[in-house]
Amino acid sequence: MNDCVVIIPTYNEKENIKEIIQAVFSLSEPFDIIVIDDNSPDGTAGLVKNIVSPEGKQLYLVERHGKLGLGTAYIEAFRIALEYNYKYILEMDADFSHDPNDLTRLCKACMDDGYDVAIGSRYVTGVNVVNWPLNRVLLSLSAGVYVRWVTRMPVADPTAGFVCYKRKVLETIDLSKVKFIGYAFQIEMKYLAWRAGFKIKELPIIFTDRIRGKSKMSINIFREAFLGVWHMRLSNYRKKLHTVN
Repeated sequence: MNDCVVIIPTYNEKENIKEIIQAVFSLSEPFDIIVIDDNSPDGTAGLVKNIVSPEGKQLYLVERHGKLGLGTAYIEAFRIALEYNYKYILEMDADFSHDPNDLTRLCKACMDDGYDVAIGSRYVTGVNVVNWPLNRVLLSLSAGVYVRWVTRMPVADPTAGFVCYKRKVLETIDLSKVKFIGYAFQIEMKYLAWRAGFKIKELPIIFTDRIRGKSKMSINIFREAFLGVWHMRLSNYRKKLHTVN
C-alpha cells in the first residue's frame, strides 16, 4: 500500500474507466485507486473487476446499490482511505476532464510544500477551461463569485472536484455531518477545511470537458449549491468549529 490514494466516483463511465485507471497507474509516482461505483447500468464496475493492478499498486472497487450521489460516494471512500491509513487522499473525475499528470503536483503541494489541501483550480490564474460553451463558463465563474461573497472563503474555484487532502483534514472534519451531495459537497468540504484553519493552496490546471460519456450535471445540483452556501454561512452563527494550529 502506498501513501497516496486517488478516489474516482463513477456512474456510467464505461467509455472512460479503463483508460483513466491505466493513466493513473502509468504515472511514475505510486498512486493507489479507489473506484466507487453507484450501480452503473452500463457495466462500469464489471470493467473495473477485470483490470489487473500493476505490481506495487492497489485497485479497490466499491459497488453501491443505487445512484446515491457524489457527496455520499466521496464520504464512503474517505472513510475507507482513512481506515487503510492513507496519508494523502485525492479526488478526481473519471472522464479525463482532470489531467492525471496533475495528480503529482497536487500531492507534492501537501507532501512537500506544507499545505493541508491542494485544489486543482480552473480559475486561480484566469479561465483555464477547454471545450465548454461560453454560457457554462460564465455560470461556473458566477458560481465562484457567489460562493466567495456568501461564505467569505478565499478560494477561486470552490466547486472544483480535483483535490488532495492530508488525512488530518478528513480526520478533523466530522464527515457524518457533511450534508450535500452535488456541487455543494465540494464547496462544503473546502469551507469546513478553511474554517478549521487548514492551509489551502490552489494550483492552476487545464480543465477539459469530457469527450466520451454524458455529463451528470442537473438543475438540482445547481439548486443545492445555491441554497447550500447560505446554510453553511448561517450555521457558523450556531456552532463553533474545531480549529487547528
